[in-house]
Amino acid sequence: MLNHHKLLLRVLHVASVLSVLLICCVSGDAAESRKRPNILFAFADDWGRYASAYADADGPGTMNDVIHTPHFDRVAGEGVLFKNAFVTAPSCTPCRSSLLSGQYFFRTGLGAILQGARWDSNIPSYPLILKKAGYHIGETYKVWTPGSPVDAPYGAGKFGYQEAGTKFNQFSQNVTKMVSNGKSIEMAKQVLYDEVMGNFNDFLEDRADDQPFCYWFGPTLVHRKWIKGSGKELWGIDPDKLKGKMPAFLPDVHEVRQDMADYFGEIQAFDAALGLMLEQLEEMGELDNTLVVVSGDHGAPGFPNGKCSLYDFGVGVPLAVRWGGQKEGRVVEDFINLMDLAPTFLETAGESIPEVMTGRSFVSILESNKSGWINPERNWVITGRERHVAKARKGQIPYPQRALRTSNYLYIINFKPERWPMGDPYHLDFEQRPSMDKLTNNTFVTFADFDASPTKAWLFAREHDPKWKWHYEIAFGKRPFAELYDVNKDPDQIHNLASSPDYAVVRGHLHEQLMGTLHDANDPRVTQVVPKFEHPPFAGEQ
Repeated sequence: MLNHHKLLLRVLHVASVLSVLLICCVSGDAAESRKRPNILFAFADDWGRYASAYADADGPGTMNDVIHTPHFDRVAGEGVLFKNAFVTAPSCTPCRSSLLSGQYFFRTGLGAILQGARWDSNIPSYPLILKKAGYHIGETYKVWTPGSPVDAPYGAGKFGYQEAGTKFNQFSQNVTKMVSNGKSIEMAKQVLYDEVMGNFNDFLEDRADDQPFCYWFGPTLVHRKWIKGSGKELWGIDPDKLKGKMPAFLPDVHEVRQDMADYFGEIQAFDAALGLMLEQLEEMGELDNTLVVVSGDHGAPGFPNGKCSLYDFGVGVPLAVRWGGQKEGRVVEDFINLMDLAPTFLETAGESIPEVMTGRSFVSILESNKSGWINPERNWVITGRERHVAKARKGQIPYPQRALRTSNYLYIINFKPERWPMGDPYHLDFEQRPSMDKLTNNTFVTFADFDASPTKAWLFAREHDPKWKWHYEIAFGKRPFAELYDVNKDPDQIHNLASSPDYAVVRGHLHEQLMGTLHDANDPRVTQVVPKFEHPPFAGEQ
């Protein structure tokens, strides 16, 4: 009887092993046959966290009530909308160095600055890894510039597709020009949409059958300068509908509202182009096998607390991701740093993630069925900056900052508070103040890290007006060594609590976390006694 029992157990064991082997073989075959996803990355210059999808996610009463981005909203509605997406640096070249390499900007050598940036070929970048893995890669308009070699981390121009033209980069300028020459607004827009699709189709036609692709769509239209009044003229955006919805650090006056409406117009043009590419992929039957990611490289240019600032208005960006087969319509709270995109792209393609990458893949979030908080540990990001475009009287110098943003607080360290955050105010050296025309059209006249704009000119003209002095100081004034904001009580981040006894313990914990993380990530600003960022070539020519 015992022998029969042993024989039965042995038969069951063999059957179990064969069953497991069969399952493994089937799973292996399925894995081998599963198509690697295409990747469409639509990335707008200077596009901060403004899209109509956020009006629903955040609730009414913000500037998102006024903008209309149906195609971004579609990606979010058929995929995931991220409420807390941030760049590592609010300056285009450092941000892109970080995104392409999957590392903090300060780890990318001369890629950590804008003027004088050079790419280190020893740094792995996700597009070139995907190219080596058999992907058809390509890019249109801007990827990594200014910097040398131009677009180095994306193949230094070898994979560029813009034979159809580059006029979409100056959308409102070119549409306005065509309208003045007799075209209707819609006809003029269509000329530029045809250019977008001409470039995209050239890219698609170049790939081999069934070859997965990775395409970067990076127009610069959202970057200044755009035509004053174009938001209303080309898109019907009424500036005065922004009244009462502006954050506290922006003067709620018609001139600034009009400037913002024009900014929104360029975003809506970008969104229209996104819609055309989505439609094309859908017609080809490729949309559901394409990872669609839409975002921007930092906050709004030419406005206080935007581009080149570590407040949310400067480092917060839109992020929507669509990946066919995943649960739709999710809104996620988890914090994403855009350096997380590189490892995410590599994981979805089945490629190994280089150990040097400090970004964290968020594929598990994309594959989740949940909304809200998915990974409670993804509740912070670190941001920073060194040098943008500003020049000191004796050469270029950085304005070094690092910040820790958590779900409750924003903590900023300004390592050199004696310096001017937006660059030196050259006008203080001259009796003749710059004209408003120069301030509107020439970034470098004064406070060079604050882009030229009608808003800048409006503020500058009111430097000594008691009513607007506070806004002027917010825009251009010096800042203390430490800044601390309770973002739930103070979403506009204007009440600095760093010296408040009530927040001393909080500040201590945040400082320890920030400095510890920077040290572990080998940030030269904290690991070197005299940081390399203070010397040429990082600090410019002295």
